[in-house]
Amino acid sequence: MGFDLFSLGDVALQSGQILPDAKLAYKTYGSLNADRNNAVLLPTFYTGTHKRNEGFFGTHRAINPEKHFIVSINMFGNGLSSSPSNAAPPADRGNFPAVTLYDNVQCQKTLLESLFGIEKLLLVTGWSVAGCQAFQWAAQFPDYVSNILPFCASARVSPHNWLFLEGVKTALMADPTFNDGFYEQVPESGLKAFATVYAGWAYSQSWYRDAGYQKLGFRDINELLLDWEQDHLTWDANDLLAKLATWQNADISQNDVHQGNLNVALRSICAKTIIIACDNDLYFQPADNELEVQHIQNGELRVYESPWGHCVASPNNDPQFHSFLDQAITDLTADPTS
Repeated sequence: MGFDLFSLGDVALQSGQILPDAKLAYKTYGSLNADRNNAVLLPTFYTGTHKRNEGFFGTHRAINPEKHFIVSINMFGNGLSSSPSNAAPPADRGNFPAVTLYDNVQCQKTLLESLFGIEKLLLVTGWSVAGCQAFQWAAQFPDYVSNILPFCASARVSPHNWLFLEGVKTALMADPTFNDGFYEQVPESGLKAFATVYAGWAYSQSWYRDAGYQKLGFRDINELLLDWEQDHLTWDANDLLAKLATWQNADISQNDVHQGNLNVALRSICAKTIIIACDNDLYFQPADNELEVQHIQNGELRVYESPWGHCVASPNNDPQFHSFLDQAITDLTADPTS
């Protein structure tokens, strides 16, 4: 899984803490044109890397490396960019500082300007927490972004979403081996508990009722859970919690400019916006997006109906969703004023 690292030096975070010797892992696809106006940014989602983002573009997709310059930047805490698992003391393991989406976007902008001289992004898009970063970009740097397309995401974490995350966090931290983040061996029980709770919310109730797991090749729910457990055992527990804290605190209005007023932050978005929600997403409900889009001056909400819930967007789960996504991207970027 090849990628490059961009060094930021010591970064002063929103919290007032310092992330020493900060680094962002990234990968690019395609070429930047002479006018530097074909850049598409794909941040990463929770437990995702630039590698998994490759499922959202291709030569026959709306985001096309033969047409666009695609920059996929890994969020802090995902094990490739600066994270508890790779940071040097005193910021390693349980001492890793709190990083917000504001911090991520600020550093991503530094990377784009320093390495590529990009002065405006054609599009920022992404799934889940990557979509939350798309919202963050448009509110934090309104003049820097032409279009955003967050899917299965929100501009601010909802109270119910926050509580769900608190639940999986508590399940992990209850493992005595976790030792407040200073574990000497993998907290397997905690990671498995985390995965079990997480799986219960990733798909909809009707998906489970109709044995949707069989479409993924699993005979029953136990096989599905075993797969989720094995996947989560590959993740560092502190990395999972660092990204979870970033997700729990997602709020585009938490800054000196918007002063915690979400509606003001949404009204500051200049980018042409299409939000895609799944009707059965248990994390990011369409009702939250309906409230958000009312305050975005050039915004539209499109709801996709599917029992896949939040995982509808995971590459290969529902090909029709990706056609739906590509159409929305085309509708945004085909505008000659973009």
